[in-house]
Amino acid sequence: MSVRTSVLLGGWTFVAAVAGLSPAAASGQTASPRASLTSAPKAWSAKTPDGQPDLQGVWTNATITPFERPTALGSKAVLSEEEAVDLEKRTAAQRQASDEAPARPGDVGAYNQFWMDSGTKVLSTRQTSLVVDPPDGRVPAMPAAERRRDANLARTVDSYEYMSVWDRCITRGMPGAMFPAGYNNAYQILQTPGYVVILHEMIHDARIIPIDGRAHVGSGIKLWNGDSRGHWEGNTLVVETSNFSDRGWVATSAATGRVKGIPQTEALHVVERLTRVDANTIAYEVTVTDPNIYTKSWTVKFPLSRDQGYQIYEYACHEGNHAVPNILSAGRAAERTAANK
Repeated sequence: MSVRTSVLLGGWTFVAAVAGLSPAAASGQTASPRASLTSAPKAWSAKTPDGQPDLQGVWTNATITPFERPTALGSKAVLSEEEAVDLEKRTAAQRQASDEAPARPGDVGAYNQFWMDSGTKVLSTRQTSLVVDPPDGRVPAMPAAERRRDANLARTVDSYEYMSVWDRCITRGMPGAMFPAGYNNAYQILQTPGYVVILHEMIHDARIIPIDGRAHVGSGIKLWNGDSRGHWEGNTLVVETSNFSDRGWVATSAATGRVKGIPQTEALHVVERLTRVDANTIAYEVTVTDPNIYTKSWTVKFPLSRDQGYQIYEYACHEGNHAVPNILSAGRAAERTAANK
């Protein structure tokens, strides 16, 4: 599916629904989560023929848990069981109401929920955000980085250079490609001797990760999604990615809220940890460091769930991409209209 939209998805739905929680829910009161946010993942014994811990299969990560913690929740890190169920019901009702709302003048609309795959459940941990560190669940972006984001987003109709690399069908970014979005939240992991491959359904990126101990490419080589190298720490695959260019964004989906559009620099460093904890779950964790953009490192954590019935189809992006020329032509038309007044 080659669609891009700015409709309210994932975390934004959560923010709208959270206003209906009880006063106790917005306080620091918490219930014990189904799984600790900080506990070490359990070991899983399945191995590939060459002895690697087996991560293979098709995995998905769709969820209505927001990327960052809504400010209304304060220091609340975990929802109670009742709050989680209530939130899921509210989200479903809001989506139905959105589909049934009459069209607004001048609004071309977007795909309805039939075409979306942004999940219906909060994470099994009931954590209030995908960001688990810093403890407030918020990405510690510098004000200057946020100003650059705002400047780019405000000039989308001026030039393709201000559009996201996702809109331009280049990539979803790294680690943004691993973050849940409104649709196409599937990943296929393949393993061969010396390599792990992660195929992203969205924009069909395939990350080929050597795990044979080789060094990173030379420091003069800069890449959109960096250069990845992996190694095993027990049953955990640790992937370190460096050698980023300064052209991309860490996050490109509207589901990442205010993080969408924050730029990256060549100092970006990403460390991912993938641990299979049972037959149907991989614990995924990623820590992002870029001293030119953030005041400190930050960490996202969520499960990847096995879906044996999921079929990944080709993601044809540029092949049917009329959005970029249409957006730019509309911008030029608006300029002509303004000049003729």
